[in-house]
Amino acid sequence: MASLYSRVAKSTARMTGRPVTFSLMVLLVVIWALCGPVFHYSDTWQLTINTGTTIVTFLMVFLIQATQNRDADAIQIKLDEIIRALDTAHNSLLDLEELEEEELLGMREKYLHLAERARAAMKRGQPDTGVPRIDKAEEAERRLQGGTRSAR
Repeated sequence: MASLYSRVAKSTARMTGRPVTFSLMVLLVVIWALCGPVFHYSDTWQLTINTGTTIVTFLMVFLIQATQNRDADAIQIKLDEIIRALDTAHNSLLDLEELEEEELLGMREKYLHLAERARAAMKRGQPDTGVPRIDKAEEAERRLQGGTRSAR
């Protein structure tokens, strides 16, 4: 069942994202509007478009979510593989999307400090390249703020 749903979701997402599908939907709305005088703009005439659009919107929400979940999972796997394959990458960054919000914020802070150090280095005319260690960034930050000195 999941495989069938996945196939239907992928093919429907591909089909609905095409300009020809959009054009067909515009044509459908124009035909509906042109039929207004024929049906004397009745409640049933209005209910037809309202019901149709509500059903399509309801189903598209689930389709879009399924497609987004699949794409996000694929991107995360690709990023995890890049991290795994690089010798200098921090393997602790694998599967970050599963961490709690506080843990993610803590990791983000470390990288914000690295970025600040790199920008400061650039302002001093130094290169911002290389692979600095995260713990070294924290140590340098403490030194800049008047904290402990580094042990050499």
